[in-house]
Amino acid sequence: MLQMILTGLLCGALLGFVMQRGRFCLTGGFRDMYIAKNNRMFYALLIAICIQSVGVFALIQMGVLSYNAGAFPWLGTIAGGFVFGLGIVYAGGCATGTWYRAGEGLIGSWIALATYMVMSAVMRSPHASGLNQTLKTYSTEHNSIPETFGFSVWPLIAVLVVVTLWLVSKELRKPKLKVASLPPRRTGLAHLLFEKRWHPFVTAILIGLIALLAWPLSEATGRMFGLGITSPTANILQYLVGGDSKTLNWGVFLVLGIFLGSFIAAKASREFRVRAADVGTTLRSGFGGLLMGFGASIAGGCSIGNGLVMTAMLTWQGWIGLVFMILGVWTASWMLYVRPQQKAKLARAAA
Repeated sequence: MLQMILTGLLCGALLGFVMQRGRFCLTGGFRDMYIAKNNRMFYALLIAICIQSVGVFALIQMGVLSYNAGAFPWLGTIAGGFVFGLGIVYAGGCATGTWYRAGEGLIGSWIALATYMVMSAVMRSPHASGLNQTLKTYSTEHNSIPETFGFSVWPLIAVLVVVTLWLVSKELRKPKLKVASLPPRRTGLAHLLFEKRWHPFVTAILIGLIALLAWPLSEATGRMFGLGITSPTANILQYLVGGDSKTLNWGVFLVLGIFLGSFIAAKASREFRVRAADVGTTLRSGFGGLLMGFGASIAGGCSIGNGLVMTAMLTWQGWIGLVFMILGVWTASWMLYVRPQQKAKLARAAA
């Protein structure tokens, strides 16, 4: 039990620290792909996926880890991924982003986290068993992409790495925009850790390594998976309400560690502030949390579980879930940002 607590908190704290300091926000990154035509955060996600994929499959081949991708629940993945994508825009952050922004003192993220936790727990209760069983019937036999076609994982990993390197090198060759900044207040390591702006690609490398580290740490406690946010978040509420210690696994301490690591990073970088938004934004955050909890539950994962981990494991669930997650973000971005701007322009033209 002590090992589970310590390693879970440590891995989560590292992830929360890196995400907070690197401003690693997939919600903003997916939104920027549509609104600003900026794919840099998506390329950063690909870096993290590649590092984890190479590392985990190497450990599997060496016999250190074991993993079975199982069946592919295609209907739940498609519908859930899309709903989750809608939800993270309304909530103002994805599942992991909500945890680390709560650690920064953002009240809206606390509210989104609460509704996300409640809906995730409801979706794992007997109340949702009928829906869950129905969605499971819409599955295919193979979730693993290599198993579907009957070949080794390594050619696919090689293609993924080559494509990612090409995209990243192309992005790095773009002219750099000069950003005005204040003179540094700190020097040395303190400046690098708590003041200097982190490049998304450096942040992605660190996240990929942490995601890789999560696999052996988690499996050592009997939890056969890497990073995951939705189920552990639901488990916290289930434990608080029902008192069942079986719900306390490595993932619970992982997500608590994310909050802790983000809080430490925010305090040390002087970015921690308790901030409350207006009523409309607050209500929207709560609604977004409900959509997140529902979508991630029926999809079998969130932006981390599906978008980072299951993609690295070369599964249909991961890659198709990621596609529909992005489509959900684009749809919500059109409803919340693009469409109002278009209406405002038409109104000004008419006036």
